[in-house]
Amino acid sequence: MRTIKIAICDDDKAVQEILRHEIEEFCKEAGTVCNIVCFDSGEEVLREESMPDILFLDIQMSGINGMEVAEELRRRRGDTILIFVTALSEYVYKAFDVEALHYLVKPFSDEKLREVLDRALRQWDMRHGASRSIAGHDGAQRTEPAGRPDTILIKKGGVSMKVALDDIIYAEVFNRKVMLHTTREDIEYYGKLTELSEQVGDDFYRTHRAYLVNLKYVEKYTATTIWLEQGTALVSKKQFPGFVRRYMQYISGRRSG
Repeated sequence: MRTIKIAICDDDKAVQEILRHEIEEFCKEAGTVCNIVCFDSGEEVLREESMPDILFLDIQMSGINGMEVAEELRRRRGDTILIFVTALSEYVYKAFDVEALHYLVKPFSDEKLREVLDRALRQWDMRHGASRSIAGHDGAQRTEPAGRPDTILIKKGGVSMKVALDDIIYAEVFNRKVMLHTTREDIEYYGKLTELSEQVGDDFYRTHRAYLVNLKYVEKYTATTIWLEQGTALVSKKQFPGFVRRYMQYISGRRSG
């Protein structure tokens, strides 16, 4: 069983307790030992000799603010997984500079927090070559390997076939059919884009209810359209901010890798 040190830095005790409770519950379900520590200020975090693996960090605090803490941590230890927690969205683009995993805007739902925690643990697994135990729909525990699969399995005309994820440029859905646009060919099969997006991992992003894009092939974008190496995809107004955040994280990850 893996052990991860998680820190919460927020000058609001109520927020600390909410985060601590949700993190403890999530880690228990994920089969992970989480050593959770709480700090009331950025100064307390920076006095720690042992930096956390994952840090939930408020931005607006008296004294040293969260962004300054993040910048100093990046100088000391580049691999701490940063998750900003704040009531303001104006700092979201500054979060890219310190390669934050996510930017949670208060108030956030339990579902959103758990989604971000899942991504953080996946990133930790990928860095450490670990596997983790997850609870299936039937409650049974299964081991999930680190990272994402190299291929997916689809059924077309009664025939099962493997498709390499790196070959998928983007996918679109229409009339209950999914069209995979790959570097070699277009593959059409009956399926749901939601199910596909759950299989492919963090290198893909659902930009629109009808489009799923591989960030590897993004060349340029506007608030409505994404141009890929081959073809274009739509991006909805609702999904655009999330797409920009994820794409910036993807680029930062490739640079640091």
